[in-house]
Amino acid sequence: MLRNEDSEFSSPPASRTFWIRRLVPNWLLNIPFVIFHLLLLSLIWVQPTTTSLIICFVLYVVRMFGITAGYHRYFSHKAYKTSRVFQFVLAWIGACSLQKGPLWWASHHRDHHRHSDTQMDPHSPHTTSFWWSHVGWVLGEDFNDTTWRNIPDLKKYPELRMLDRLHWLPVFPLVAACYLIDGWAGVTWGFLLSTVILYHCTFFINSLNHLWGSRRFKTTDDSRNNFILAIVTLGEGWHNNHHHYQGSANQGFYWWEVDISYSALVVLSWFGIVWDLKRPKEKILNRDRIDQLTQEATSVAGR
Repeated sequence: MLRNEDSEFSSPPASRTFWIRRLVPNWLLNIPFVIFHLLLLSLIWVQPTTTSLIICFVLYVVRMFGITAGYHRYFSHKAYKTSRVFQFVLAWIGACSLQKGPLWWASHHRDHHRHSDTQMDPHSPHTTSFWWSHVGWVLGEDFNDTTWRNIPDLKKYPELRMLDRLHWLPVFPLVAACYLIDGWAGVTWGFLLSTVILYHCTFFINSLNHLWGSRRFKTTDDSRNNFILAIVTLGEGWHNNHHHYQGSANQGFYWWEVDISYSALVVLSWFGIVWDLKRPKEKILNRDRIDQLTQEATSVAGR
């Protein structure tokens, strides 16, 4: 696989992180991820409570919003604007998902769009495998570091660089809160279960969403629209839409394409927390549509 050669920022904190990652074996860095899955066995012995299941649902939805509206639509694509304070709030919520830091996430996602479904794509199921695109690339050592050259607009914020280095930090107060609210049931059924489900529903966008679904737009990759994935990821499943127009705050382009993250952003815009939400114009919606291209090709062939 392609290794990131330009992955370091010149600040001393990032350099320390760089050398820590070089000194610690990659398999050791992946142990927490494996342990989280093995700890699901504890659900056999811990009785679920109504409170713990509510915690599971709330943590899943809120942290999925942190990934979809924060890590993805804001940090990766700048699909809307917000204040520096709420920018950090989005980064903190996203980090609570344990999917690494906001700058790491955005830097590699921008590479994905630049090279989607080619050999340079970090996680294409077409050029590698389903396993690699789903989780292998996260566990491999090729993409451990933040690619700073991809995020000149984000690396200027010291608080984001700090959170990118200490991306595991927000989890500790979250786990403590789950324990205080509902004991071990809150930790296992509430935090642990929702975290693992969150992992794989997010990862399905990289893997399954490039294999299963329909295509409205002719893009250079094999991105798909998938209603089921759109529901479980709060709107991310409209992936072909997204690859057609990456800078849009809404990925469900039509009223019947459910996009909960965008609906939440609209509500936040009413209170001035976010603003300038980008949407595709009519000419973009009508451009490169496969049905129109097919109709034009048929018409030409019939002459």
